[in-house]
Amino acid sequence: MSFCKDCFKGVRHDGTVEGKMETIAGIQCYVGTPTVDYPKDKVILYLADAFGLPLVNNQLLVDDFARNGFKTILPDYFNGDPVPEDIMTSGKSFDIPAWIGAHNPGVTRPILDKVIDALKAEGVTSFAAVGFCFGGRYTFDLAFDGVIKVAAVSHPSLLKVPEDLEKYASTAKAPLLINSCTTDEQFPLSAQAKADSILAGFAPGYKREYFDGCTHGFAVRGDMSDPKVKAGKEGAFKATVEWFHEYL
Repeated sequence: MSFCKDCFKGVRHDGTVEGKMETIAGIQCYVGTPTVDYPKDKVILYLADAFGLPLVNNQLLVDDFARNGFKTILPDYFNGDPVPEDIMTSGKSFDIPAWIGAHNPGVTRPILDKVIDALKAEGVTSFAAVGFCFGGRYTFDLAFDGVIKVAAVSHPSLLKVPEDLEKYASTAKAPLLINSCTTDEQFPLSAQAKADSILAGFAPGYKREYFDGCTHGFAVRGDMSDPKVKAGKEGAFKATVEWFHEYL
């Protein structure tokens, strides 16, 4: 597994978080709960980028999904060891290969499964997953395993193209939304075109949004002072909310 330089760049967003930390199956999670009545049997799993649960950008997006009527849960699938936030802007060195090795699917997926099993025991029957960067890999894997009812990814990382797209088309049942952009080493224009080609006839549902002038990470760590990036972040969020309202 590998990342690109843009996986570790971005801007910390301002805002006051409204959710709360909860422990689910022994795993720390950030939970956004709607203030209005909502379906108790449905949950969005927010599968974060490498900066994980502590990054306020991720928590604010969880709150945004909750504000749109979905209970949303961000599990700490890095077990207290996300990529440090300060490398986003400092250029400080960080041993990425060692970090990836410590958070491979054999380590990370069981943490996620614990949370899912606990939520099922509480009566949740329908899961959606929204994956950003690192979380895109796990969104695909949960769809492959039939765990989620609907999937959305923004600038996914760690996918094998075309293999994962072909596997999605042949084995997954979850409608898939991909939020893509202009500059993305992890999911470049060629991969975007391949996704359209392979998934064009995907019966459960497929849609790809494209945000011009945006770079990998835009939907969660984008610079809101750049009008194109701001439009991209807001557009990707709107598209995802609409996708979940249609299919979850």
